[in-house]
Amino acid sequence: MSIAGEVATAGTPGLRVVRRPRRGLIFAIVSIALFMASMDQTIVATALPALEKDLHTGVNWTGWTISVYALGQVIAMPMAGKISDMYGRKKVFMISAAIFTVASLCCGFASNMPMLLVPRFIQALGGGAFMPSATGIVSDHFGEQRDRAVGMFTSIFPIGGLVGPVAGGLFVSYWSWRGIFLVNVPIGIVLIAATAKFIPASARRPSSRIDVTGVALLAAMLVPAMFGITYLGSGQVPLYSPVFLGCEAVAIFFGLLFVRHSRTDAAPFVPYRLLSGRGFGVMNLINFLFGAAALGFGALVPLYAQQRYGIAPLGAGTLLTARAVGMIAVAGLATMALRRTGYRLPMVAGFLILVAGLIMMAAPPWFSMAQLPVQAWLAFGAAVTGLGMGLSVPSANNASLQLAPEQVAAIAGLRGMFRQAGSITAVSVTTAVIARSAHPGMAQAHVFLVFAALLLLTLPLMRLVPEHRGGW
Repeated sequence: MSIAGEVATAGTPGLRVVRRPRRGLIFAIVSIALFMASMDQTIVATALPALEKDLHTGVNWTGWTISVYALGQVIAMPMAGKISDMYGRKKVFMISAAIFTVASLCCGFASNMPMLLVPRFIQALGGGAFMPSATGIVSDHFGEQRDRAVGMFTSIFPIGGLVGPVAGGLFVSYWSWRGIFLVNVPIGIVLIAATAKFIPASARRPSSRIDVTGVALLAAMLVPAMFGITYLGSGQVPLYSPVFLGCEAVAIFFGLLFVRHSRTDAAPFVPYRLLSGRGFGVMNLINFLFGAAALGFGALVPLYAQQRYGIAPLGAGTLLTARAVGMIAVAGLATMALRRTGYRLPMVAGFLILVAGLIMMAAPPWFSMAQLPVQAWLAFGAAVTGLGMGLSVPSANNASLQLAPEQVAAIAGLRGMFRQAGSITAVSVTTAVIARSAHPGMAQAHVFLVFAALLLLTLPLMRLVPEHRGGW
């Protein structure tokens, strides 16, 4: 029986016609959720100076609107994978959409930074739960084509990345930063209605309790680490500040407890076998460094354009649009070619192209023999980084999934957790550096070169990436 079609049994007495929704419609519905989540990763980036001015705070604190969103996703992604297995993927998907929509509404009416960060964190919990539940829904309905369907998620995120910065620039330029959150409300309502009507309920899978202790330990590790780094950017705070050192010591302590808990607990939040070993361990490290270099970089591009070159918010936002266009240009082809290329080759090639784009973004326009205008030069560099991401991400998405296909939702959440943890680290460190620097734009340029170096350091690890050709 084909899931894509319908089974006609009208000619058989006593039986009725059983209709199943088309796979394309299911993919389109979950793509709306991924679009919203990806759009909110970039739409805020163009509004950081406006938030700084309107809410009377520093860039190291407005940067928390990016970091706290990533933090919520880090916590939600692995947990949502297990919860979707326990209670059904459709139900978790719909609840996630409702949380995301209500929290977006609250963000839009915030009057100070704490009142913005709390619902922003809750919004991220909903957005972070989208990917594991969506991956599980698509995996259930696409059978042998699920590797390509999951790979096509790579094209959804750059679409959100394409729309987000432009929308953010438009809202900031012609209305208010509040519009970047309120725009999610009508989209969320449509998503909830479409899910309820067209996506069939999924079977529950036997699972154990939810590991609240593991979730709490992970949050206890990340929050003080973020706060300590952000505090370091508040004025001329020295590196030996007791507050900074104390926060980082607390983060390390809870990090060790988290790893110990994963090893000893009967049903941990993140199973230890998914954290270590040649397969999962290598991919987790690569995903962390990729998140720092690629996702962290993307969140900071509009701020860089505004602070170094004085480009207006709308123009700065279009730089991320150029990156999204580059990503879309190759993501579909890279996905379709996975069964022939395997995983290692596109990852190596994509990371090298991404390194080239980062170097171009950090270099001044005169680096080009063509003497391009500043905005054209930056757009070209951003598009090159998008090409690298579009080539490498489909293979990186599937490399760990094929190690344990029966845990696809949990592994998708874990992958997102490490990427967002890398992004949190990169954004927190960079905004702290910017706040302490007399020349913020140049400081960011140097950070981009550090990101490029991080990606080069991952290349020796590629030979340890689980290789595979064909479906999983």
